[in-house]
Amino acid sequence: MNRADLAHATGAEIRQLCRVGNFDGPTAGVALGYTQANLVVLPRSLSADFEAFCGKNPKPCPLLETLTPGSYEPALLARGADIRTDLPRYRVYREGVHTGTLKEITSVWSDELVALLIGCSFTFESVLLRAGLPVRHVEECRNVPMYRTNIACTPAGPFAANLIVSMRPMTRAQAQEAALITADYARVHGSPLHVGDSAALGINDVSKPDYGDGVTIQPHEVPVFWACGITPLEAIMHAKPHVAMTHDPGHMFVTDLLDTSIARRTAGA
Repeated sequence: MNRADLAHATGAEIRQLCRVGNFDGPTAGVALGYTQANLVVLPRSLSADFEAFCGKNPKPCPLLETLTPGSYEPALLARGADIRTDLPRYRVYREGVHTGTLKEITSVWSDELVALLIGCSFTFESVLLRAGLPVRHVEECRNVPMYRTNIACTPAGPFAANLIVSMRPMTRAQAQEAALITADYARVHGSPLHVGDSAALGINDVSKPDYGDGVTIQPHEVPVFWACGITPLEAIMHAKPHVAMTHDPGHMFVTDLLDTSIARRTAGA
């Protein structure tokens, strides 16, 4: 499939392409209309503390599903899927250090591991596009820019981190419209955290993201920042578990849930 075809693919079709090694790129702009999720895999002994971290920090860590220890089928989000193979790319961490990027994690999987799936803002991008709002990294075929901030999350057990944000440039009028739209999507980060001056978040140079790619900001636009599901990755580096896995930033798990099914107005969330 080319990129245009990927936009109209289903979640199951994207997962199958990942499983057979035919897709390993960022998932922004693919399977438009389907909910996407961040992946965190941790030892069972740390899963309760991480769930507590999510509960205390629901904006960056809206937990969608926790699998039972050793299970790799997310039955609530995509029955029959395999989180070990059905993402484009994964990161492996040992003692909090990134030790490798893989296309599948079956070789490092064990029954002691617990997988958790967290809502991703790529989900509401299809809604923004349908409203005629710009999503610049999709327009430019890049990964979304993501930044470390000076905002501390509430710690839980060994997990602590400063908030990570993603950024989409818009005019101020467009940002107001985007805020109204995304407020309905609290399960995938919801409305923006900040609009305008990036220095207020401790971001010194918005052209140089900590994760993802830089994108064009037009003179009449301002950066619009949303909470980001890369925040747990930073929390993992702080906690230093003996082993952990995540999606590679921007390379999400595409579920079978339609974006409309998780909106507050239809789901009562």
